[in-house]
Amino acid sequence: MSIVEELGDRLASDTLAAMETIDDDRFYEKVGRVIEASSPTLLEAFMTAIRVRLAERRARSFLDKALAAAKSGAAAPEAPKDYSAGGH
Repeated sequence: MSIVEELGDRLASDTLAAMETIDDDRFYEKVGRVIEASSPTLLEAFMTAIRVRLAERRARSFLDKALAAAKSGAAAPEAPKDYSAGGH
């Protein structure tokens, strides 16, 4: 991992933790604007790390809910629709 990726990932991790403390689910956008003013390269690494970490959180939540439903006999949660095949 390059220094830019390491810095972006560490800042993303700290920002996501701060988002919970601050109770602002879009706070990363503000941090991103601060980064953008100085380093588009770091912004790209930061935003990639934010997107990956947020996606992992959503996927983990879905997994936890699906497992809990399977154990309790409840209906499994719905996965998002798959639009990759095209069409409407």
